[in-house]
Amino acid sequence: MADARKIVAGLFMSLDGVVEAPERWHFPYLNDEMAAAVGAMHAAADTLLLGRVTYESFAAVWPHQTGELAEQINGIRKLVVSTTLDKAEWTNSTLVDGDVIDALAGLKRQPGKNIHLTGSLTLTRTLLHAGLIDELRLLIHPIVLGAGERLFPEGTDRVPLELARSATFTTGVLDLTYQPA
Repeated sequence: MADARKIVAGLFMSLDGVVEAPERWHFPYLNDEMAAAVGAMHAAADTLLLGRVTYESFAAVWPHQTGELAEQINGIRKLVVSTTLDKAEWTNSTLVDGDVIDALAGLKRQPGKNIHLTGSLTLTRTLLHAGLIDELRLLIHPIVLGAGERLFPEGTDRVPLELARSATFTTGVLDLTYQPA
């Protein structure tokens, strides 16, 4: 039997755990190493999973970009989780119908490459809680923001993880991959 598909969640994070609005603080740390890491995450996937907020921000930007990463993101199958959108018009985008947990558990059982979940904080938390995330890849930036939404806010249930892989970029960004313990 072939390896099962994985849902891999990738997030940019500050040292103090903030994942909100990385477009405001992430870019000074973007270099060839990080671009290669992000590109590899996208290349290992055949499906991009997005919550509504991330979908809307990506759909506003990526169709107007060029280059290899833009081609990957624009061309890939995109699944959008939203309770408020009626349609997803960006190329190759489909709304997830019905129960999200059941739909994604079923998708994991189908043949294919990884399902890449990017940004989408609420969806990431939901899938972590449901045990559907196989890898949590955090690109931790050497900056303290002091405010902003964190991946694990106060009161979050315990989520035991184990470090599967780590790398340090020349910018000081840590590339950490965790799996369920």
